[in-house]
Amino acid sequence: MTSAPARLTAWWHSGSRWPAVLLDAALIAVAGADLWFNRIPGNWWDDAVLAAGVLALAVRRRFPLAVFIATLPMPLLMGQSAASLIALFTVACSTRNRWLLSACALVYAGLTIAPWWGGGDILAESAWPVWGVYSLAPAGAAVFLGQLLQTKQELSRRLEEIDEVREHEQALATQKVLSQERAHLAREMHDVVSHQVSLIAVRAGALQVSTEDATVKDAADTIRTLAARTLDELRYMVSVLRAGGGAGNGLAPQPTLDQLGELVGNTGMGAELEQGPLPELTPPVQRAIYRTVQEALTNARKHAPGAAVRVQLTQDDGDVLAEVVNTAPKRPVVPLPSAKHGLIGLKQRAELLGGAFEAGPTNAGGWRVALRVPLKSMS
Repeated sequence: MTSAPARLTAWWHSGSRWPAVLLDAALIAVAGADLWFNRIPGNWWDDAVLAAGVLALAVRRRFPLAVFIATLPMPLLMGQSAASLIALFTVACSTRNRWLLSACALVYAGLTIAPWWGGGDILAESAWPVWGVYSLAPAGAAVFLGQLLQTKQELSRRLEEIDEVREHEQALATQKVLSQERAHLAREMHDVVSHQVSLIAVRAGALQVSTEDATVKDAADTIRTLAARTLDELRYMVSVLRAGGGAGNGLAPQPTLDQLGELVGNTGMGAELEQGPLPELTPPVQRAIYRTVQEALTNARKHAPGAAVRVQLTQDDGDVLAEVVNTAPKRPVVPLPSAKHGLIGLKQRAELLGGAFEAGPTNAGGWRVALRVPLKSMS
């Protein structure tokens, strides 16, 4: 966590309005005090010129050179002037023109010693080098400090740019690693899974041609159709992975409720679809219902062979209810591997839509899967 002094320093140098106003007010107060204690009594118009030079510091950030010119009468009237040095410092903070800064410093030094130049003391006592150094030293210090502050600000901006570039490079590196992992996963899915599903489709087609049994023909046709559809969806998923989930993949066809009857009819089981009147459902809700029914039918084929399946889609108490119930299996169940990732994914879909997902055994020895999505989430 950032300490309080560090936060205060960052706030002070952040360029916000109030720190700049307070600093300018303090500098005007310092210049005013210098004028009060060091001014040489003179005419009222001299005092007006000196006061105007002090007050001009209020706009030194916007018009640095003009303010410096406005303060030049002050060293001519009173010698060393804090207001002129502050204005010279502001000019040094705003430009890199060495010739301009040198000229400003020399003009300030010349005006500082001008009141004593005609007295003869400087030349008579050979003291003019001392007076020259005495006049140039404050001007040189103001220019040096202004240039130093400007360099510091430029370095701070450069460091910020370097940090931004570094963060951008880190983001690109992370994205590159993720792209490589997606490409690797896409290759595995394409080379392994699609190969196995293609073999299933080919063998099912060969069985459909070679057998004379109508039941076997129908089962083989169902297997071949489902395998072909699985290949289509697999190709889509591979394209999504290879493209990194880009926006362009959203243009690919997605399942809707219009395809639900075809899905239920191609299960190869005694499945029935009951669909009541429904309002207009959003595409995410339609995809969630389709995937829920698809997963439930797949599990019924795997774990309840020969069972009857009822798919019901209704509007219930302000919700859309998709329910898939199958009876107990009629034939021996062949053990198949399952990690239950499908049910986990369906539960996550339901939660994203603000709904609920249930899956569990029925009293009659079957299995029930239900998806409930509130209609208010579709508005």
